[in-house]
Amino acid sequence: MDRVAIVGCGGSGKSTVARRLAAILDAPLTHLDAIYYDEGWRPMPQDEFAARQRELVVAPRWIIEGNYASTLPVRLAAADTVIFLDLSAAACLWGIIQRRLRHGGGQHAGGVYDRITWNFIRYVVGYRRTMRPRVRRLIREHGPHVDLIVVTSRRQANRLAAGRPPRAA
Repeated sequence: MDRVAIVGCGGSGKSTVARRLAAILDAPLTHLDAIYYDEGWRPMPQDEFAARQRELVVAPRWIIEGNYASTLPVRLAAADTVIFLDLSAAACLWGIIQRRLRHGGGQHAGGVYDRITWNFIRYVVGYRRTMRPRVRRLIREHGPHVDLIVVTSRRQANRLAAGRPPRAA
């Protein structure tokens, strides 16, 4: 694993898995939320965001975590490994609640952009129905060469983040 893209629903544990894997693999880590949003929670223009990712993926080693399906093909084309955290809506909502209790809202030093709105909750609840098929299609189309690791439980995510292959939940 030299070039790892980590994707999944909000609250699935992308940032946690990414931080732990970056430490184990001694690879540079980028949280896309930290690039996309400024300190005032204003998003970067889409063309600049895609250009920044194109700059990142030319490096020989990296871990990049974040969804952003519109620019996922940029990461998939360069990745050798994709970790797809495909947890249930309940598990993701619980992860969001835990993160909020630990850190509060806003932009965290670890790169997580945490702003809970009703639209975000609807997105999380509907992720498996709406976004998962899109992400899977993008992986098929732009990343047929990648080693795809699909994680469906917190237990599997914790094993992976500890540097052990995930087992079935």
